[in-house]
Amino acid sequence: MSLNSSENFKGKINTTISKSIPYWPKEKYKEKGTNVVYIVLDDMGFSHLGCFGSNISTPNIDSLAENGLIYNNFHTTALCSPTRSCLLSGANHHAVGMSVVSEIDTGFPNARGRVDKRYGLLSEILKENGYSTFALGKWHLTPGKQQTGDGDFEHWPLRRGFDRFYGFLPGMTNQWNPDLVEDNHRIRQPKKAEDGYHLTEDITDKAIKYIANQKSNSPNKPFFLYLAYGAMHSPHHAPKKFIDRYKGKFDEGWDVIRERWFNNQKKIGIIPKSTKLTDRNELVSPWDSLTEDKKKYYARHMEVYAGFLEHTDYHIGRVISYLKEIDEFENTIIVFLSDNGASAEGGEHGQFNVYKSYLGHIDEDILQEDLDRIDDLGSPKAFNCYPAGWGHAGNTPFKWYKSFVHAGGVKDPLIIHYPSGISDKGGIRNQYHHVTDVTPTVLDVLGIEKPISINGVYQLPMHGVSLKYTFDNEDAKTKKDVQYYEMFGNRAIYSKGWKAVARHIEGENIEDDVWELYNVEEDYSEYNNLAKIYPKKLRELINLWWVEAGKYDVLPILDISRRKRKEKNEKILDQRFEFLQGTDPISSIKAPNVNDKSHKIKAYLNRLSEDEEGVLVSFGGRFGGYSLYIKDNLLKYHFNFFGYKRYEIVSDIEVPIGKIEVEYDFRKTGENIGIGRLLINSEVVGEEIIENINGIVGMELFSIGSNEMTPVTEEYEVPFKYTGDYLKVAVEIKGTKDASDSEIDLALATE
Repeated sequence: MSLNSSENFKGKINTTISKSIPYWPKEKYKEKGTNVVYIVLDDMGFSHLGCFGSNISTPNIDSLAENGLIYNNFHTTALCSPTRSCLLSGANHHAVGMSVVSEIDTGFPNARGRVDKRYGLLSEILKENGYSTFALGKWHLTPGKQQTGDGDFEHWPLRRGFDRFYGFLPGMTNQWNPDLVEDNHRIRQPKKAEDGYHLTEDITDKAIKYIANQKSNSPNKPFFLYLAYGAMHSPHHAPKKFIDRYKGKFDEGWDVIRERWFNNQKKIGIIPKSTKLTDRNELVSPWDSLTEDKKKYYARHMEVYAGFLEHTDYHIGRVISYLKEIDEFENTIIVFLSDNGASAEGGEHGQFNVYKSYLGHIDEDILQEDLDRIDDLGSPKAFNCYPAGWGHAGNTPFKWYKSFVHAGGVKDPLIIHYPSGISDKGGIRNQYHHVTDVTPTVLDVLGIEKPISINGVYQLPMHGVSLKYTFDNEDAKTKKDVQYYEMFGNRAIYSKGWKAVARHIEGENIEDDVWELYNVEEDYSEYNNLAKIYPKKLRELINLWWVEAGKYDVLPILDISRRKRKEKNEKILDQRFEFLQGTDPISSIKAPNVNDKSHKIKAYLNRLSEDEEGVLVSFGGRFGGYSLYIKDNLLKYHFNFFGYKRYEIVSDIEVPIGKIEVEYDFRKTGENIGIGRLLINSEVVGEEIIENINGIVGMELFSIGSNEMTPVTEEYEVPFKYTGDYLKVAVEIKGTKDASDSEIDLALATE
């Protein structure tokens, strides 16, 4: 047989076609195959949906619940990348190599920032079974160092079983001006925010287009749509008309709202009648103790969040309507979930620009300028996140938040809608389950087994169990007997109706963590700590946690504080980077980190005329960063400290024609301060004192010859591309710690 012949060829090959017998493999799907849709929201709490007790309008998501099943005892990992890795692989996140966010590679197998290929994703399994596969929205399963366009796409969506991808790679992005990727390359958004662009709408448009193309060309071929919106992660961005629908609806404050949502949950049966509302936690002040200015500012933040959620629900409704329009809705399994509990990342006061708090700049009170900009919350002018009090309300009736493994971080909404397989429309299921169980459920329903190998890689078994047994039996006993949890040292273990949980205090020894004990079969909200009453039971569960930790590669636990202390003793290195004109924008995790360091940025040009201008190099945008650029024939450097303070140096001479070298030279003179100088051909042409240098970090993109997404300075519009024919940029950094310290800081900043 020829090397070009297929071993599955069932015809006959002779010397000519006329003497040969052709063979065409039969299509796998003579009739319509069952489609699969995963809809994943980000940082949405247990009580945020209308069908889970809130006063936020989510009619389209509610309709899935009304005609499907709600799971009120469903759990995630408490963080986004780990949950998504569990969701798509059906395996525990430490075992697959996703201990925390994808940007962190600790050098140990449990934290490589990607899903081990021995745990194939649902996309890869379904693709081998004849499905078309589309991923849209947030990915966050690619290691930070691979989130560039240099050709290493091993863990980008198209190399993990998806035919098409349209969305963003890191943990969050600007909804008005996103870091947008299509398939294997970064692109600019199709229209400006000022012209009505919003990422949620764009993603939805593209999802519908992918489905339309596929069904037009292969009508019986099923598809898998992984629709992972950037909502509800900060920044909370939504059109003003959606935000204004909630004007005044949260003026009573989080204490009253939390109580009201709790009562609603009992009334509609989402939580047991015996459930107790947990106490307000220590991060949240009583609403009645706040000033009127604070109440006004905090309430507007929640109005923005509610508008953002309703706006997202509207676009989910467009996908539902389209499936109905093309007669695919009844033949589609839709799984809707949130990846973790509501967030406290906005801190006590909320943030107009949440980058600021992500990178350690915490204001002890709300700023007057933020009060003055209250109407800009949710708009392209803000990068906002609500106060922790609203996150606490969003996790009603539970304790704590995202990243905690108490119920507030891990107990999240799950809705399964499947008209062909679910007859108990609107039913509520209370069996204990985990995100690892979702993909095994889908494969069980489809009658598809995980293959022995995928793309030549031997496969390991999934860790989850199918929920299909609950579809027709609301009283069935759970088949999930044990599940461990670990996130940043926060640990928990569930076993047969009991849960032990320990909140880890940053900087403290793991051995000193205090464990709590709950009978969650009777105490739904983890209200009554029984640790002192049943010490033997607690010890039994703690021991079980260590067994599970060994079984699923949980160790070593990532202790950030210890690691930072260790890295203070590492060798100090100088670094030099070189970039050529035309280089694609680089993610912040891989960009030269000049934060709080003496450094030089040199640009080598060959100016042919005075008309040549534009950005030479930039990092960040409207919400923080720097830009070195030529405008009006002058060399300029602009440093934007999170939009609150700005520093600018302008050359006192015009930029000459010909082959030249221009430079920004920053030298630290003290803590958080230094001298910035502009040089042309080694001659100083401008000098200023620059403060707040520990904020010289852009959480957007590092770009050569342009400024992407949003402008560092409003003096120009993005991309303000450099118009010259030759540009090379070198960045020299003095005294940089060896790699990992800054990467961990930046990675954690996104989550």
